[in-house]
Amino acid sequence: MKKAVILLSGGLDSATVLALAQNQGYECYCLSFDYGQRHNAELAAARRVAMALGAKEHRVATIDLAAFGGSALTDAKIEVPVDGVQEGAIPVTYVPARNTIMLSFALGWAEVLGAHEIFIGVNAVDYSGYPDCRPEFIAAFERMANLATKVGVEGAQLHIRTPLINLSKAEIIQTGASLGFDYGLTVSCYKADLQGRACGVCDACRLRRDGFQAAGLADPTHYQ
Repeated sequence: MKKAVILLSGGLDSATVLALAQNQGYECYCLSFDYGQRHNAELAAARRVAMALGAKEHRVATIDLAAFGGSALTDAKIEVPVDGVQEGAIPVTYVPARNTIMLSFALGWAEVLGAHEIFIGVNAVDYSGYPDCRPEFIAAFERMANLATKVGVEGAQLHIRTPLINLSKAEIIQTGASLGFDYGLTVSCYKADLQGRACGVCDACRLRRDGFQAAGLADPTHYQ
């Protein structure tokens, strides 16, 4: 089987990506991160999702992005916004360099595994304006990956796969539902409690709730 590394946060998007990769016949190696985020509920969700979908392996890497702060997700002094996203502004929930760092870890593991595909659930439609979710960023990282690695230099191309990049949240949910995935296993909320229950008012909750409504499906989210 062809191998792929899947960045798995435990949220709706990354779970859909794993379901898609499995459906496409990849042997999936899931990578999650304990990076100093506000809660570990999403890591518990990632473990549930990886097990439910039969991932070949699931690892959790520990990195300390909270040491730098600069984001409402890693700095307790910065409040998570609940008033929606301001058009044209990058919200305080953006974590500096997060996707760059996580993709770099995935790249290292992919080389060791002999995997030529890395899947990430970035989205450029229903998202919060994060610069490291844009197609331009992904294309630039892929070019760098093929310049910076032994496998790339020796001529075997590495690819960053972004199957959700042009889908709305409703289309993402419909995709996962068509594969029989249970979204009740996932946690998307920026302010989830210790039991993984969602706040219902942060930007991530709003996008998720609106997505289920637009998809015409019942929202299985566990709310506080």
